[in-house]
Amino acid sequence: MVGRSDQKRMWPPRGKYRKIIMQITMVKKLFADGNPCRKCIEVEQKIREAGQLDKIDQVLVADEADPNSAGMLLAAEHGIDRAPFFIVEHEDQPTHVYTVYLKFVKEILSVQTSEAEEIQDIMDTNPDLDFI
Repeated sequence: MVGRSDQKRMWPPRGKYRKIIMQITMVKKLFADGNPCRKCIEVEQKIREAGQLDKIDQVLVADEADPNSAGMLLAAEHGIDRAPFFIVEHEDQPTHVYTVYLKFVKEILSVQTSEAEEIQDIMDTNPDLDFI
């Protein structure tokens, strides 16, 4: 074929139109008894209701009954002990891990959140905290 190629470009686009490649992984927890964690269900429901599920590249399960499950291995690799969490990998940038859903939404998906929502999410994620 002359003047055209079906091969992918061999160099990244330049300038302000360069597309940043990002991979988002959500990890949700399955307890040893087979039940999903409550917070994971709530967060996944929020993602679905907001129409954000298509922005998540993969959803993995951290199965307490299987320490070699993909989610458990990622949790160990990143030192995470709660679920759900999000791993965001950008091309040529360090990997970021988010354990607070609203922070992830605000910083990565660029969605505005209210202070009350953020406080509630932090409180739900950290039951040892309390208001003064």
